[in-house]
Amino acid sequence: MPTIEAARLSGIARRVFAAAGSAEEEANIVADHLVEANLKGHDSHGVGMIPSYLRNLGAGKAKVNEGGRVASDQGSIIVYDGERGWGQIVARNATLLGVARAKRDGVAVVALKNAHHIGRVGTYGEICAGAGMVSLHFVNITDQRPAVAPWRGRDGRFGTNPLCIALPGPLPERPIIADMATSRIAMGKVRVARNKGEQIGAETLLDTDGNPTTDPNVMYRRPRGSLLTFGEHKGYALAFICEMLAGAVTGSGTMRPERQDAESVTNGMLTIVIDPDRIVDRAWLVDEIAAMTQFITSSPPRKAGEPVLIPGDPERQNRERRLRDGVPIDDETWREIAAAARTVNVLVEA
Repeated sequence: MPTIEAARLSGIARRVFAAAGSAEEEANIVADHLVEANLKGHDSHGVGMIPSYLRNLGAGKAKVNEGGRVASDQGSIIVYDGERGWGQIVARNATLLGVARAKRDGVAVVALKNAHHIGRVGTYGEICAGAGMVSLHFVNITDQRPAVAPWRGRDGRFGTNPLCIALPGPLPERPIIADMATSRIAMGKVRVARNKGEQIGAETLLDTDGNPTTDPNVMYRRPRGSLLTFGEHKGYALAFICEMLAGAVTGSGTMRPERQDAESVTNGMLTIVIDPDRIVDRAWLVDEIAAMTQFITSSPPRKAGEPVLIPGDPERQNRERRLRDGVPIDDETWREIAAAARTVNVLVEA
């Protein structure tokens, strides 16, 4: 399995998106977003997505140099139409608009619809936390076969429906970022396991007959297997809520039967941004967060060498390690990236 220096990986991704038609700034933003996901340990949302992105672009299901537009502006409530632009671009634009409105009005609600795959949702939480904001992000997925079974169900009825909650941390460089799929693992992690020839952990997948399995290939067959939600009925409840908030409330659409099997991906995202300065004194808030963080993380570890962390710490640790040692890319994913790059006349050497 090759290990690629992050800077080289970014350069490859930038060249690919530029060759696919993106302007330089857009290519840089999309590429850096994907590589940042790899650096933070979320390979499911990293450069392994390049082949599917280019397939969707070629099929007219994604657009280059499309920044989206404000479809409705009611002050602190905004509807943002992604217009099928790269999700990393339109979701970023919608998030930055939400931050600006929250600074002006104290709170902003941004409904993003019709976006191509927005990538790692934690990125948008980091943008908000970096601006001193508190934010909540609810996401759903349509225009592909449903991947996740409802509690008590035996086949897929919705997507992995991630959610993210973010706020400033005990230090500016240590924001609190809780970013998770409501399925036990992200669908991209199934792809990574398949490409590595590995099995999935128990109690994660169901086969096409609704029986437990550890074989990731069931997700790439017709009929398809399904993922389970985390936390049994609790994860299912969150997945259900994400579907309604991000799909129905935003106007992006839910995973109804007529919005399946498009072999693409559309994300809806409902973002709520809050300026905590309108609620509490900033100095008091920072002190309270730092003190409680210290209290929580001082709990004696159950295992030696595994101290208590806060949400966002594992990603930061992964980033530091992979910047130093390189990003591991399995052989099959690397082959897929190289093949996809050739379709836009970019040569990726081993």
